[in-house]
Amino acid sequence: MWWHVYPLGAVGAEVRPTTPVDDRPVDHRLQQLVPWLDHVVGLGLNGLVLGPVFAASTHGYDTVDHFRVDPRLGDESDLVALVAAAHERGVRVVLDGVFNHVGREHPAFRALEEQGPRASTADLFALEQTDWQQGEPVPVRDFEGHDILVALDHDGRAAEDLVVEVMTYWLDRGIHGWRLDAAYAVPPAFWARVLPRVRERFPDAWSSGEVIHGDAAAVVEASTMDSTTQYELWQAVWHGIADRNCFELAHAVERHDALLATFVPTTFVGNHDVTRIASAVGERFAGHAAAVLFTVAGTPVVYAGDEYGWTAVKEEREGGDDAVRPELPAAPPAPTELTHVHEALIALRRRNPWLHRAHTDVVHLTNTAVVLRTATADAAVVTALNLADDPVEVPAADATRVEAGAGDLRDGTLHLPAAGWAVLTA
Repeated sequence: MWWHVYPLGAVGAEVRPTTPVDDRPVDHRLQQLVPWLDHVVGLGLNGLVLGPVFAASTHGYDTVDHFRVDPRLGDESDLVALVAAAHERGVRVVLDGVFNHVGREHPAFRALEEQGPRASTADLFALEQTDWQQGEPVPVRDFEGHDILVALDHDGRAAEDLVVEVMTYWLDRGIHGWRLDAAYAVPPAFWARVLPRVRERFPDAWSSGEVIHGDAAAVVEASTMDSTTQYELWQAVWHGIADRNCFELAHAVERHDALLATFVPTTFVGNHDVTRIASAVGERFAGHAAAVLFTVAGTPVVYAGDEYGWTAVKEEREGGDDAVRPELPAAPPAPTELTHVHEALIALRRRNPWLHRAHTDVVHLTNTAVVLRTATADAAVVTALNLADDPVEVPAADATRVEAGAGDLRDGTLHLPAAGWAVLTA
């Protein structure tokens, strides 16, 4: 179970500097994350997902050197030390692999701009035509209209070899896996060539692809990834709660269940690209979202700060992500009520590891109330949500004990307060 942090924002680095990458002094900021590792363990989590840490021009997703830590964060020794500190606490580390594209300042692309189509690096990039001349703009694909992000050629061997080399280089330095950024934009066949080569040296390396739409099960089967991000469930948690539409949530949970025959999705209710969950659903419903996250199947990820109920809205403009990627305090703040909710739910999941791949049934459903029962033949966890402004009575689905939240259990019926939720065990 992971805690996800966006390092450049978390350590207060300048996200859009004007100084060229090679001219920036090394600022050893990564060490600022070390005091937060005990907080991660205190929550009950045992994994750290680091957003982009490699040398980049701006926000980290415009990489210029996959083998160099961004000088705004420090150097390789800082990253290795952070990984070692995590290991000392039993925390595994995953890095963000941006392998669909690179930034225009990447030396390989600059060589292509300067030398033209005969450059030795030409095979690395997704060129849209071959009849161009040195000195002309490079006819290269970009990523979703962002011309600062130039796409790699995922059909050729050059990009394949580069990605294998990058992944194994950092796995050899102690990390445990990769979040594959924008994996939906990369042909699954590319990953099917890359990942087996990586597993030859690191058979236990875990990979989770960022897949925001499409047939996730088919992507996993074709790519050999271990997992993909579960955006459909995230969206249903958001809109189901915010719109008081439990039918949307229930439908997504049923579709989520169907994926388990193929793989275990990476589940979340917040990340560095979306509005904070407390802002999306309202602060009084953030616990409802956490209850779903930790009681349905999946590999859960907590976005740093969501456990405190931090609020922020993503905006569609330059810098519109900054609010959801804030600088962290020097030390973890005092826990809030929502922090304790996370601790209780994570502890429940640790006591019931079978939840990782267990199926969920919808046993009660109205617009503003839902009861989910996640179970095996021997045990069950029941999650009940009330989105209404009035108390409600719902079936307890054979549960006998309230583990988290607020609910009064009597004679097989659960009494939930207005805007209340509860998690129960059988």
